[in-house]
Amino acid sequence: MSKHVAVLMGGLSNERPVSLSTGKGCAEALRRAGYRVTEIDVGYDVAERLRDIAPDVAFNALHGRYGEDGTIQGVLEFLRIPYTHSGVLASALALDKHQAKIMLKSAGIPVTDHLIVSRSEVGRGHVMAPPYVVKPISDGSSFGVIIVKSDQSHPPQEILGEDWTGGEEVMVERYIPGRELTCAVMGDVALPVTEIVTDLSFYNYEAKYVQGGSRHILPAEVKPKIYDKVQKLSLAAHAALGCRGVTRTDFRYNDAAGEDGELVCLEINTQPGMTPTSLAPEQAAYAGHSFEDLVSWMVEDASCNR
Repeated sequence: MSKHVAVLMGGLSNERPVSLSTGKGCAEALRRAGYRVTEIDVGYDVAERLRDIAPDVAFNALHGRYGEDGTIQGVLEFLRIPYTHSGVLASALALDKHQAKIMLKSAGIPVTDHLIVSRSEVGRGHVMAPPYVVKPISDGSSFGVIIVKSDQSHPPQEILGEDWTGGEEVMVERYIPGRELTCAVMGDVALPVTEIVTDLSFYNYEAKYVQGGSRHILPAEVKPKIYDKVQKLSLAAHAALGCRGVTRTDFRYNDAAGEDGELVCLEINTQPGMTPTSLAPEQAAYAGHSFEDLVSWMVEDASCNR
């Protein structure tokens, strides 16, 4: 008898549309792979719904707050339902960019210099010499990311708007020019490295999720030593935060800085996207794993106490 998989999707965060796309794609692939699948659009009644359907496994296709920060993982631990991706602590650490940087830096992984300040302080004056980046501490999909360029005399005023949803405290970090590199980890194996190229201002929400918003160069055309270093650092980041299943770590590479350039880890994603334009499925496919194989592996890898 095939396993009954509950695909958790949608949710309550800013990233709900992305999660719905991820969840639909994963549910369809799991059905093609022979699993019995129930799709759950996650709300505050998720525990009751999971008790009612009693799945063998929960496939976590949620993104952002409540789905990626250890909250849903705690619910699943309490219900004793095996689940995919990382556990409570690793998820909470990874989504909190400040705490994640502390852990990554302690593991010898290069990260950018940063400050944690109030958004009102950011709006009043430059808290760091431009160029710098302002971003929410706990959000994904590049929501709320502001790049302050070197020639910008005034601080970013949009952060003071009433429509700001990125929290009262934000992260301000040194801007790293150069190329965008990313590498997924599947269990204890680093997948091929991708370079992301976009004509937009940076790899923002539109570049991530709109067809044609970015181009993925796979494998990345960088020096072999840099390619290997990205893979090794991705594995090190995965291990440093205690991650499980599939993660994806993002880097900036300034190849104009010295002989080998400057490679800096930006963040690790414990719930990488599984949409048609997503990076982890592309990397897995290049390594020989079909989408059905990838999501099946994730289901078979699922457990509690992650």
